[in-house]
Amino acid sequence: MKAVAESSAGESAERAVGATELEIDDYDLARFLAVAARFGTGAYGYVVTPNVDHMIRYREDARFRALYRGADYVLLDSRVAASLYRMVQGIRAPVCTGSDLTAALFEKVIAPSDHVVLIGASERQAALLRTRFGLTALRHYNPPMGFIDDAAEVEKCLAFAEAGGPFRFCLIAVGSPRQEILACRLAQRGQARGLALCIGAAIDFLTGAERRAPAWMRRVGLEWLYRLWRNPRRLAWRYLVRGPKFFAYVGTSRLRLRPVRAGD
Repeated sequence: MKAVAESSAGESAERAVGATELEIDDYDLARFLAVAARFGTGAYGYVVTPNVDHMIRYREDARFRALYRGADYVLLDSRVAASLYRMVQGIRAPVCTGSDLTAALFEKVIAPSDHVVLIGASERQAALLRTRFGLTALRHYNPPMGFIDDAAEVEKCLAFAEAGGPFRFCLIAVGSPRQEILACRLAQRGQARGLALCIGAAIDFLTGAERRAPAWMRRVGLEWLYRLWRNPRRLAWRYLVRGPKFFAYVGTSRLRLRPVRAGD
């Protein structure tokens, strides 16, 4: 597993150079689904799925960059970002959204008896997943709001994931950067085994708690517009105020594709 990056006295230099490059793994959904299916329980690894909001945070927050650099797999979640980098830098980056990946794991990879840990989502959603997919070994814990600022609550999440191991998959659905913090902390503690995925709102889409954009809007990169229309109060600041920063960052940063690694 990759070593987790640390903050240091050289932060200003790191900000000037490291913040302008983000490595993305060269996997689309089909190719990464095969990687996830054979990952197994002999080691621990975690997956992050950067969207535009995450990429802005990556540029501005050294602590968030450390979480991403500790990840074993970085999968591009945004067709908007993919299109912009193709136009500006000529880079053709594959897209593997966390929502599509999560749905495909449940539908094509996870067997009923597989050990799966779900952190986040409601008990009703966990019950729906058990019923819909016949899961007999799904363990679920939903931490309270604000848990990330309570060391005892963070410890509950980490201990719960470790106690459910070795797991085939640990799905962390508590929003960014909380989910990346948990995934990274599990790596640092060195006890968990299996593949952890930071999946954001994927469980909401999968269980019908939130309606996803029509397929044609997803294909042309307009899923953000649909989500904004559905929930303007929560998402207006992210998409209309914070989001436009990304247009400037595309011209002053670089997306680098990591080749498929041996064994994947």
